[in-house]
Amino acid sequence: MATMQSAYATYQNSKIMTATPAELTLMLYEGAIKFCNIAIMGVEQKDIQKAHTNIRKVQNIIAEFRATLNHKYPVAQDFENVYSYLSDRLVDANIKKDKEILEEVLVHLRTMRDTWKEVMQIAGRRA
Repeated sequence: MATMQSAYATYQNSKIMTATPAELTLMLYEGAIKFCNIAIMGVEQKDIQKAHTNIRKVQNIIAEFRATLNHKYPVAQDFENVYSYLSDRLVDANIKKDKEILEEVLVHLRTMRDTWKEVMQIAGRRA
């Protein structure tokens, strides 16, 4: 079993190290969605630590998105506004351990991920 886990970890590390910036962004969206779902499960199970830990993971991913915005493009401000809103909602969700707020954040994350996938497909067709 340890060998399988080691092989999987090696594969995951290789996947990250060879990913394009666009693919890394997609992976971050996927991670934020995964951790948001786990946080929702934590709230449902009344597992405060599980909820908190995974909300913090989503917050960290959003913080990474914000830190890497290129503000020389006007659209960056739109993304900043969305990320700021999501950050505020995650703080509220963490304080209240509120499933509905997390579900709202999840909808936004899924929409942004799906839009990012479309952008990657369009860019791929142009290349």
